[in-house]
Amino acid sequence: MAVKVITVGEKILGTNDAKAEENKNRLEKNGIFTINIMSSPGAGKTSLILAAIKRFSRDIRIGVVEGDVASSVDAEKVNALGIPVVQINTGGGCHLDAFMVEKGLNNLNLEEIDLLFIENVGNLICPNAYLLGEDIRLMIASMPEGDDKPYKYPAMFADSDVVILNKTDLLPYLDFSEKSFREVVTGLNPDVIIFPVSCKTGSGLTAWFTWLEGALKAKKKSKSDGKNKHS
Repeated sequence: MAVKVITVGEKILGTNDAKAEENKNRLEKNGIFTINIMSSPGAGKTSLILAAIKRFSRDIRIGVVEGDVASSVDAEKVNALGIPVVQINTGGGCHLDAFMVEKGLNNLNLEEIDLLFIENVGNLICPNAYLLGEDIRLMIASMPEGDDKPYKYPAMFADSDVVILNKTDLLPYLDFSEKSFREVVTGLNPDVIIFPVSCKTGSGLTAWFTWLEGALKAKKKSKSDGKNKHS
């Protein structure tokens, strides 16, 4: 099946939060756990999504909204695994907003999705300023970028629920202090959860998958409890 590509423009921030709330309510109604994945280009957003698909797709119904300035390269990789995916091309915009995501949701069968990944545009400046309707915000930092990124882009780390520290397999070849990285990130965001992983080797992914399974179970229980409360 060919990947659906949607080209959109940017909406102003003032109306974004209301649309994000609409998206969230829509996703909640369908019991979908939604993750907004943010990072710089090349940090490993698509690799993390593909790893989760390979781990969970037999038991969990997964959907993906791919955001890029142009092309559908990443969406084609997801599509090749038989996962429903919509490509959003921003036409120069440096992030996704709630209106763009709404268009993506309109092109997915939400009744057949339990876990939705939204891969934001690769950028460390503005994606965190736009709510999309997600349950959690996940930030990926990769070791080759350096341990100083939390200093330079504090808002991205301060607003994230989970930080994935990717490409740990390259640590022997880099001047990277994980201790320093953790100290700065937790100083900005004391409640953040950090998972050091290598999407290349699979190291550390089990801990991330275990956390995600727990979050999905909590979401399912919350929906079940809500139904019982109103029955």
